[in-house]
Amino acid sequence: MEIADYLRFVFALLFVIALIGLIGYLGRRYGMGYRNVPRSATRRLSISEIMPLDAKRRLILVKRDNQEHLLVLGGTTDLIVEKNISENDLAFVELLKDEKKTLEEKT
Repeated sequence: MEIADYLRFVFALLFVIALIGLIGYLGRRYGMGYRNVPRSATRRLSISEIMPLDAKRRLILVKRDNQEHLLVLGGTTDLIVEKNISENDLAFVELLKDEKKTLEEKT
């Protein structure tokens, strides 16, 4: 093989890599793949908290508008533990405060 054959191989390889990069860039630029919410729009969905339960399962608190949903993800099935938890629902917080007061009184 001559040096010209090697150069042709290298240029062909570079051309193919550049073509793959160009197609990937154009695909992202013009909407192929993951569609992101525009920066100006307010996001309605967020993950408030994640707690690992074991090696495979996670407990996730998802917030949508003013509602929270408690999910268990992983393992063989995904499970909704509690849904429609109101952001203004302070029963759990009040319960924690009461428990804290009773513990402080005991010590």
